[in-house]
Amino acid sequence: MEFLRPTTWAQALELKADRPEATPIQGGTDIMVELNFDKGRPAALLDLNQCRDLFEYEERDGKIRIGAGVPYVRIINRLGDRLPGLAQASRTVGSPQIRNRGTVGGNLGGASPAGDAHPALLAGDAVVEVESAARGSRMIPIDDFYVWVKKNALEPDELIRAVWLAPARGPQYFAKVGTRNAMVIAVCSFSVALYPETRSARTGIGSAGPTPLRARPAEDFLATQLNWDSPAPLTERVLREFGALAAAAAKPIDDVRGTADYRKHALSVLARRTLTWAWNDHLAERRAA
Repeated sequence: MEFLRPTTWAQALELKADRPEATPIQGGTDIMVELNFDKGRPAALLDLNQCRDLFEYEERDGKIRIGAGVPYVRIINRLGDRLPGLAQASRTVGSPQIRNRGTVGGNLGGASPAGDAHPALLAGDAVVEVESAARGSRMIPIDDFYVWVKKNALEPDELIRAVWLAPARGPQYFAKVGTRNAMVIAVCSFSVALYPETRSARTGIGSAGPTPLRARPAEDFLATQLNWDSPAPLTERVLREFGALAAAAAKPIDDVRGTADYRKHALSVLARRTLTWAWNDHLAERRAA
């Protein structure tokens, strides 16, 4: 196995073009586990740690651009006020050591349905910036990014450079169920984001389908049920219907972490809880205004 170590982003793109089979590595929190357990051995590893611009974030054109190498801990500490859903998801990732090394870019590259960042990225309407040496950069809406189990929309010669998200315009929440309280792969996860300006909501489902998913029928249901002009607490009927629609949108399987039926039940609970938290925050903001 070869170890390729570019010192610049341009060199990284050239190496990826020459060796499209090379697996990018930065935090190494996923690929090193697979190597240690002998679950796979890539022909080459492409180390991106010397590409220091990947470790930066900035606000540009009203959106926040997060480099593919920005670790979870920096999102938590520096961007939690503007991207609360993603920050909440980042707090659930592994141990402090993993949060210091792991990245949203790595989550996107691996495209595991159980990746903690995915539901928050879907709810937050993220856009993924990718680039190749031959064709330059392109922007992939998050809804088009996930293709199949651990498969994304990247071409063989492309690398993820950054992810773009608008600062939250309303409450956002993320929650997950695991077999223990910490350092656990999600049995299922759910995220919701409210958009008072457009009177809409977006959702994200994790670890309950071949790819991360949105619960679009649940979002459409909220569009007809939420009273943005004269907000009041949500009724039990609305919460239960939202939870049922969120669960119905999932496509889970039975595996070692949980059954499909349990995942659907847990998702309905997570959907009701996160929506309640988000709507209560919205009510509090309206009262304060």
